[in-house]
Amino acid sequence: MNTSIVIADDHPLMLRGLTDFLTSKGFNIIGSAEDGNAAYNLIVKLKPEIAILDIRMPHKTGLEIAEAVQKNNLSTKVILITFDKEEEVYDQAKAFNVYGYILKEFAVEEIEICIESVVNNKPYFSEEIAAYLSAKSLEKKPEILNTLTKSELRIIKLVSENMTSQNIADELSISIKTVHKHRSHIVAKLGLDNKPTSLSIWANLNKEFL
Repeated sequence: MNTSIVIADDHPLMLRGLTDFLTSKGFNIIGSAEDGNAAYNLIVKLKPEIAILDIRMPHKTGLEIAEAVQKNNLSTKVILITFDKEEEVYDQAKAFNVYGYILKEFAVEEIEICIESVVNNKPYFSEEIAAYLSAKSLEKKPEILNTLTKSELRIIKLVSENMTSQNIADELSISIKTVHKHRSHIVAKLGLDNKPTSLSIWANLNKEFL
């Protein structure tokens, strides 16, 4: 159980509460910090197995620390605690290889399970966040798809199957010019940028709704 942990939070009460709680459960808290720079310096110096970081801190956010840990190939596994349920923040956390992501209001209930999971190399994301995001994505995706015509839906489905415009033209027996026209309408309706890959990335991410 003697996992070495560094904790950082700019709210002294939260920091003390979490430190006391984990110490009482037998975890080895080797350092704590109240801002991002201090937290990152502790990680570099002490090389803890786990760093539990508040997302919003002065000087460096928990996400910026996670990014630096990943960039510099440090072995510390990052767990973020946050009030944020925003999809963008969650996606960034996953991109920076964050191992745990829990909501502050459930921190004490979930932190032990989270640490246990992370020690076993299994990422742990608060159920509340997972439930919230999947509900949100279900609300969001089909609505935008309702603005597409039948032909556009057919085309975006083929795009999600990684077909080129030429393949799609052959498949639907239409000219490539028509495919391009449909594609630019779809891009405009979905509010995507005009990069050639944007539509196929969107289509792949939303495959289950097509």
